[in-house]
Amino acid sequence: MLALRGPSAQVAGGNVETGVASRLTLARQDEQLDEQTRRFREQALKAMGIDEGDRNFGCEVPVEAQAYWWHNRYAPRKPKYFNRIHTGYEWNKYNQTHYDTENPPPKVVQGYKFNIFYPDLLDRSEPPTYRVEADPNGSRDTCILVFSAGPPYEDIAFRIVNKEWETTQRRGFKCTYDRGILHLYFNFKRARYRR
Repeated sequence: MLALRGPSAQVAGGNVETGVASRLTLARQDEQLDEQTRRFREQALKAMGIDEGDRNFGCEVPVEAQAYWWHNRYAPRKPKYFNRIHTGYEWNKYNQTHYDTENPPPKVVQGYKFNIFYPDLLDRSEPPTYRVEADPNGSRDTCILVFSAGPPYEDIAFRIVNKEWETTQRRGFKCTYDRGILHLYFNFKRARYRR
């Protein structure tokens, strides 16, 4: 005999149609959520553009559990995000001498593009913020990038490469909060070879 599990499974003598109706309701809610997520991804992709060296990035780091002042009124939840990592070749003097286009050097991280989705932010006058913290593991090669917004969203953190950022708009830096989406794009400074 086959046992049914999930929302359509009912206790003996129960109504199967009720299970089907609740499953359809759940499916509709999932479609609405998926539609919202799909629109968010489309907006993020449109804002980021498509580059050959971009890869998806989702290296989320757990943040210390904390009690928010608003946790009694609103259920804290993590925001959705769509991030990209920009990689490429670094053609410095060493790599130019030891590599060529047929045998390229290893790819290195050149920057990041973060899109954090805050559609239900209660206080829209106060934009979300970010901060860079030292890696708790003690590694000097990486650091923690923490995004904070306010109710009803929890803080979210990512482990990134610890290099100096280019902060000019001409070099690709962007930090805007528009239509419920925080965009943070930055590239790393390139070290110029000097004798």
